[in-house]
Amino acid sequence: MEIDSENYSSNEPQADAVIKLDAIFRALPDLLFCMDSSGRILSYNAGKSSSLNLLPEQFLGQQMQAILPPDAGQKFFLAIQEALQTGNVVSMDYQLQVPDGHRWFEARLVSSAESRVIAIIRDVTERVTTAEQVQRQLQRLSALHSIDAAITSSFDLNVVLSVILRQITGQLGVDAADILLLSQQTSRLEFAAGHGFRMMTFQHAAVMIGQGYAGTAALERRTVSVPTLDDQQAGFLFTPGLAREKFASYYAIPLIAKGQVNGVLEIYHRSILKPADDWFEFLATLAGQTALAIDSASLFHDLQRSNIELTMAYDAVIESWSRALELSGRENQEHTQLVAQWTVQLASALHVDEKDLNDLRRGALLHDIGKLVIPENILNKPGPLDDLEWEITKRHPRQAYELLSPIKQLAAALDIPRYHHERWDGSGYPDGLRGEQIPLSARIFAVVDVHDALISARLYRPAWTKQAARAYIQEQSGKLFDPLVAKVFLQTFGNYQ
Repeated sequence: MEIDSENYSSNEPQADAVIKLDAIFRALPDLLFCMDSSGRILSYNAGKSSSLNLLPEQFLGQQMQAILPPDAGQKFFLAIQEALQTGNVVSMDYQLQVPDGHRWFEARLVSSAESRVIAIIRDVTERVTTAEQVQRQLQRLSALHSIDAAITSSFDLNVVLSVILRQITGQLGVDAADILLLSQQTSRLEFAAGHGFRMMTFQHAAVMIGQGYAGTAALERRTVSVPTLDDQQAGFLFTPGLAREKFASYYAIPLIAKGQVNGVLEIYHRSILKPADDWFEFLATLAGQTALAIDSASLFHDLQRSNIELTMAYDAVIESWSRALELSGRENQEHTQLVAQWTVQLASALHVDEKDLNDLRRGALLHDIGKLVIPENILNKPGPLDDLEWEITKRHPRQAYELLSPIKQLAAALDIPRYHHERWDGSGYPDGLRGEQIPLSARIFAVVDVHDALISARLYRPAWTKQAARAYIQEQSGKLFDPLVAKVFLQTFGNYQ
């Protein structure tokens, strides 16, 4: 709401208060609009003015639904009417095209006096992008699992390569891909499998090492990229009929396992690709998996491939999810790593089988992944939550389980994300489990998590001392915490300073 400076002299204390209130609005990242019942913008306060996609003189006096894209404008108009009719706070989100790309915004509308509506609008692009990145990582993790399952369950290289190529084209969003295998007898790269080509009988011509893009990738052991492929460059592929496919981007990636080039993975797309860094990273991971599959098949089908690389890929993805929580402001930077480390130490002290410790570590790293779907204004609220906000917050263990359960490789790690807020006396959530109904891993993590939360500063309270936190663990032993776990925790970390 704009400040009327002409009224300052009539009431000095009130004017000072208005000035201070305006300063507060401008310090916040939100945009605040006042509108009438038709959506006409009467006034505004710009917190982060760069979020305005129009100048004030272009939108003041205009209807909000008229200056937004049609879909967003219609949603805004309906939200205005709902806020006026119900008196409730109405939330909505929408997307805008701005000079630097697409941005996502969240609007919260509430009715005020004289049939007016106040709209508080915040740029939530970072939150949406983070959630999309996590979803993409989940899909990629599932793709890695599918490839691993194909490699370990089939001795038929054609079947394995078919699975790999489907995952490559689907996860990387490209039109076609093929795999050329290096023949040790002829030193040629020979077509082994392809996916996504319009010509059903497509067969890539054999390529000598050092010849064309694929041969160069194999000889120089590096990725060859042609992001804007023209007709002349397409001829350098040495493949009859390939020009009819109308490809615009091309990449050739050498397939290297145990220091040996086994072949080349070729990627094709019919429009110009503009991939991000994580696209290239995942492409390298898929190429590594493909090279390992070929190497495994070449060992007379009697050697089982080690799953170390896949485990590392899983752990790298899981680490990136925990970093995504940190970057989105939903988790303390050091909290996730610390509680994961302490959970493994405490589990070892409780003589948990060593083969299960990595699953406990993964579960600890992912324990709050469900918070990605909780709005920032609830997570970062400086005061106590109201009943609705608390109910939304309590959903995050189930949301974590729904997010992660499709990944079979994580099945043994899901107890901590789902049950870490259950309590020994049955007072926890989401299922109100008590005693040994709660999985041991969740009972172990609960003690570690609460202890770290207590000794960490929060918006609404300062950090406790370690002595006070340990005294609380002792006091709640047999109430909130498994008494044996609490006892071993205090013995293990009792002297920690």
